[in-house]
Amino acid sequence: MARSNTPPFSNQDYNSQNIISTLRPYSKYLLPLIAIFAVYIFGKKCCTTIDSGSVGIKFYKWSSDEDKYGGVIGTCKGWVWFNPITQSIFEYPIFVQRKNYEAFNVNAKDASIFTMDPTLAYRLDQSKATQIFTKYRKPLNEIEDGYIRTCIYEAYRTCANQYTSDSLMANRGGFENEVRKRLETSLSNEGFIVEEFTSQITPPSALANAINAKNEAVQNALKAENKVKEAEAEAKIQIAKAEGVAKALKIKGDGEAYYNRTVALSLSELLIRQNAIEKWDGKLPTTVTGDKGMPLIGIK
Repeated sequence: MARSNTPPFSNQDYNSQNIISTLRPYSKYLLPLIAIFAVYIFGKKCCTTIDSGSVGIKFYKWSSDEDKYGGVIGTCKGWVWFNPITQSIFEYPIFVQRKNYEAFNVNAKDASIFTMDPTLAYRLDQSKATQIFTKYRKPLNEIEDGYIRTCIYEAYRTCANQYTSDSLMANRGGFENEVRKRLETSLSNEGFIVEEFTSQITPPSALANAINAKNEAVQNALKAENKVKEAEAEAKIQIAKAEGVAKALKIKGDGEAYYNRTVALSLSELLIRQNAIEKWDGKLPTTVTGDKGMPLIGIK
């Protein structure tokens, strides 16, 4: 009987047996590893965390129950477990959001076009989070560019139609307050709380030029008035100085005149005495009557 030269096992079977023999000592760890991996996949798909600065909305992906409109189960925070097959989690931030909108145009009562550049700071009312989700089912950034922007535009448009161009520019503070009140009312009804609202109002170019010209005229008038007041003040200063100099000269002149009169009087008396002495011949008068007859000099 001829012997077959074919080996009982092929090289592939031999390699497989070697692999099995090598892994056999580790087989007791295989099942725990598979279990840990399964738990990890299950936990990743079935559990999530909601930050303290946010609110989670747990909802059914589909529901035939008419009482559960929108499929909302409720709000949640922290670690949240859910069935990824039938349920899902939506998250809204509840801290203040700030949005700077692109400028848009509105018409005043007289059809003048004003450009508004608004900036809004708001936050979501946590108590109305499920209401917002049920109605919009969108993230905040999409709601900002949709519903909230429409509310801002309507508030500007409605309020601007009550003002003429001049009155709007003269009462910008009151106009912005009216816009904010209207915006707060419309947004609070939907679950959004307005924290800050500011805007930059740009008038039409023709009105802006007229305002600038008026302001320039007012400034020039003020400058001219200030120059007049400055000239009057300078004139008063010069008059005061001249009056001071005149008074000083008068005082000086009065003093000099008084001095001259006093000197003149004293010199006149001395000159008379000196003249009498020069003319006296040394003889005493023989007759003296009254005080007027007294000699002018003493016997000594």
